[in-house]
Amino acid sequence: MNHPPFRRLWDSAPYGIEYLEGQGSDLVISFSSIGHDPSRPPSPEFVATATGRGTGKPPRRALFVTDAGRGWASDPGFAPALLGAVAAVRQVAEIERIACVGLSMGGFAALAAMQVLPVSVTLAFGPQHGVLGRGPDRWSDWTRRIPAATPYPVAPLPAPGHGWACMFHGLLDDQQEVMAFPYQAGTDHFLFADQSHSSLVPHLKARGVLAGLLEAALAGDRRRLIRIATSAGGQRRKA
Repeated sequence: MNHPPFRRLWDSAPYGIEYLEGQGSDLVISFSSIGHDPSRPPSPEFVATATGRGTGKPPRRALFVTDAGRGWASDPGFAPALLGAVAAVRQVAEIERIACVGLSMGGFAALAAMQVLPVSVTLAFGPQHGVLGRGPDRWSDWTRRIPAATPYPVAPLPAPGHGWACMFHGLLDDQQEVMAFPYQAGTDHFLFADQSHSSLVPHLKARGVLAGLLEAALAGDRRRLIRIATSAGGQRRKA
């Protein structure tokens, strides 16, 4: 099933935000990872998941945030871009619940968005814990450009009672990131022993559980979300 054309709601470098119209009072905001071509801005990600394609329900409204600077939410334009795009959606629709989703840098930005917007729930796949002082790794060409004054030197987790964050990590190469995150109330952390940073989302897509994870998250159904995540091989991190 084809989706309607994207409509650009925000275009102020480094951020671009595209909008897909839908129905209902839920808004999903998808944050892109760094992408595959450093010479071009990243493309929108999680399009089917964000809009609910394939669930048999009317499509949801969704925003798709791309960061051409690959700055892990460090650019001062991050908050104005989100606030401006959501305000534009509110001009045409009532929004009761906001969910965020993202992979890697997008997962980090999805967590940061909880500090800007009244987000009910975020699904962050493979988010980095910190972005300053990283040693040589697959992201260092970008992270070394992030200023020390970034408002988010580490991925911010919501304070208890201020939203629900669900993180998902593959342990084959993200063990260090996992252990850097604190264990705290209001956050569920799922660990996949047989998956890597790059294989985790394709694995969940192949198992057909991405839509169910977001549906459960939007419904606030923690038991169902835990059941879906564990059925796909995840283990919930415990203190």
